[in-house]
Amino acid sequence: MTAFDMPRLVVAAPSSGSGKTTVATGLMAAFAERGLAVSPHKAGPDYIDPGYHALATGRPGRNLDAFMCGPELVAPLFAHGAAGCDLAVVEGVMGLYDGAAGRGELASTAQVAKVLRAPVVLVVDASSQSRSVAALVHGFASFDPQVRLGGVILNKVGSDRHEVMLREALEEAGMPVLGVLRRAPQVATPSRHLGLVPVAERHADALAAVAALAGQVRAGCDLDALMALARTAPPLACEPWSPHGSPSPASGAADSGEAVAGSAPAPVVAVAGGPAFTFSYAEHAELLTAAGAEVVTFDPLRDEALPEGTAGLVVGGGFPEVYAPELSANEPLRAAVSAFAAVGGPVAAECAGLLYLARSLDGRPMCGVLDADARMSERLTLGYREAVAVSDSSLAAAGTRLRGHEFHRTVIEPGSGAVPAWGFTHPERRVEGFVVKGVHASYLHTHWAAEPSVARRFVRAAAARAAAVRDAAAARR
Repeated sequence: MTAFDMPRLVVAAPSSGSGKTTVATGLMAAFAERGLAVSPHKAGPDYIDPGYHALATGRPGRNLDAFMCGPELVAPLFAHGAAGCDLAVVEGVMGLYDGAAGRGELASTAQVAKVLRAPVVLVVDASSQSRSVAALVHGFASFDPQVRLGGVILNKVGSDRHEVMLREALEEAGMPVLGVLRRAPQVATPSRHLGLVPVAERHADALAAVAALAGQVRAGCDLDALMALARTAPPLACEPWSPHGSPSPASGAADSGEAVAGSAPAPVVAVAGGPAFTFSYAEHAELLTAAGAEVVTFDPLRDEALPEGTAGLVVGGGFPEVYAPELSANEPLRAAVSAFAAVGGPVAAECAGLLYLARSLDGRPMCGVLDADARMSERLTLGYREAVAVSDSSLAAAGTRLRGHEFHRTVIEPGSGAVPAWGFTHPERRVEGFVVKGVHASYLHTHWAAEPSVARRFVRAAAARAAAVRDAAAARR
């Protein structure tokens, strides 16, 4: 077992909306400005915050989700992402002790901090309190003795007098104040129906926002004290995760599979990107590459054809409802996706990808791969899910068990005879998604690091498709 010695901090808060993203992103950027290689991480399933983290650090933002990947993978995934860095900063999720509903500490920031043996910095929205802040912080510090609260950053402080009262209260409670941030609406990042606007949709503005956050944190926080706190994290005993590693033994999958090998060219797996499809975990591309694929990104808003030689297609999450007119207007690409699926090409689609493959979205024509129509809804569907594959597909063998996450404000109305992709076993029992020829499409977001066999299975399907195309071309010659 390797002793992984890495200075690290977990940025947490009593509740959502306290300023975790502001502080975590600002800290990452401020330390990066000092010339440090900063490894950015996000607890939970969020896709958007890691985009801002990546801008701040120049490294991929990576998620640490103890529900989807299991607590046992949190430290290995952390060590994989942080290799070669000088400092790691982990942004928490929700309130410090909030996790998967009805599962105790599972998937909470507190659990991630304990697994990583990392000190916690608590970001407190102090805008409506003074001495009471000490009682609040005392409660969070004492609730779980295994969580080491190393200090507080006070956010939204109104004045010098307000700051004095807050500092006096926390000094009385014996809690170090590591930073004080004043109200600064000019660095607020815009949001909409599913949270912050992704970086890819407003890159120039996002760069400016990250720079402003770095300036605010640099001016208001004691970076030397924070670095000293990060260095108190003890060595972490774990082996870093590798995309070349063996499949998880816990899934129940009938087909663990091997990476594609041989003298044939690597099959091209096209991955949708651009502003409409921003939701992806960094490990997915790494797993596809490790399984033998050549991963090529394309933008469905602009590219009128799939990448040359496409043998597999991955369309992840994002905001197709925001870009429905532009996606619909790109008729050549819609036709190319439909034709690829019609001949059995392997397609893996999640949430936004599911909507893109539908016949229509809010009345606008989409790819027509699925006998289904999608529309926006007032109802938010949100939460962790436990699922089992109910049908063999290019992505998963029947019986494969995965944990995932739903997060959408759309509904999809399938036609008759649809073959589902998943059967949900918790928190409710229902079937969901579509399996059609080589297509596996679902609302469920999954993290393939929990079950690497799905990436290997998908790449094998892509390799078979590429071989079939080569054989057909040879037969015509």
